[in-house]
Amino acid sequence: LEVYSRNKKSAEQINSRLYAAEIKDDLDFSNSKAELFILSVTDGAIESIADEIILPKNSLLVHTSGTIPLDILNFSSARFTGVFYPLQSFTKGREMDLTEVPFLIESDDQEVLRKLKLLAKSLKSSSFTIKSKDRMAIHVAAVFASNFSNHMLRIAEEIMRRQGLDYEMLKPLIIETISKSLQIGA
Repeated sequence: LEVYSRNKKSAEQINSRLYAAEIKDDLDFSNSKAELFILSVTDGAIESIADEIILPKNSLLVHTSGTIPLDILNFSSARFTGVFYPLQSFTKGREMDLTEVPFLIESDDQEVLRKLKLLAKSLKSSSFTIKSKDRMAIHVAAVFASNFSNHMLRIAEEIMRRQGLDYEMLKPLIIETISKSLQIGA
């Protein structure tokens, strides 16, 4: 229903993909008809925004971080809090099939967990109830699986380029290595 961003251009880009949403220029959502508010911001901004945001009575506030504990939302104006963490790396301009993205959810309230599971289901995604410390471990494992692997591939690409060789030659090896690790283990 509403989008807020400190950067108006970012808010406009997000809003262009939504149906009938309003761009807000402040964090006062006290008159909003929404029940769920999602903080999808950098990890360092979660606490300050959660402290500043003004929400309607009985609202649910969630963040989407893999590393920030649930209790960072304790001092927000939200009556209910949770985590709705997509276990995926997103890139601007690259479409993502959310049906392939698992969501790690957390809350101290069973009704909130039920709502977050329904939200994941509405996206045709799977969800897993995970505590903060386990979510952080999963996030670290994901960094190794994704970011570090990507970095190694970038180094391989650079070696090939420096030698004037075609990186495409390595693609069958890369695909086979990843496929085998998923089928029989790394």
